[in-house]
Amino acid sequence: MASLGRLTRAVLRAPLSQTRQLSAAAGAHGAHEGAARTWKILTFVIAFPGVAVCMLNMYLKMQQHHAHFVKPEFVPYAHLRIRTKRFPWGDGVRSFFHNDELNALPDGYAGEDEE
Repeated sequence: MASLGRLTRAVLRAPLSQTRQLSAAAGAHGAHEGAARTWKILTFVIAFPGVAVCMLNMYLKMQQHHAHFVKPEFVPYAHLRIRTKRFPWGDGVRSFFHNDELNALPDGYAGEDEE
């Protein structure tokens, strides 16, 4: 955590002479001299905390969603889960990104006893 603080101080104190001059008029220092520092401060004060708040919001919403999730009943429609040849990995029935809790196999959910 201390290294993050040192990095933040180093970035905020970087002189403007070391930053790239992106326009032909950039050599004319005037009212725009503190613009780079302003944008650095805005990035650390507004952008990064904003992203963190959005990530926390999404995490809490997913936790709430998983608490109320009910697995849908398996209906063996003929046009779904068609396998013309086996997959080249595992048992050949599950896709590469198969999830046993959400994805059904051609004959039903994995691990369910048929009644």
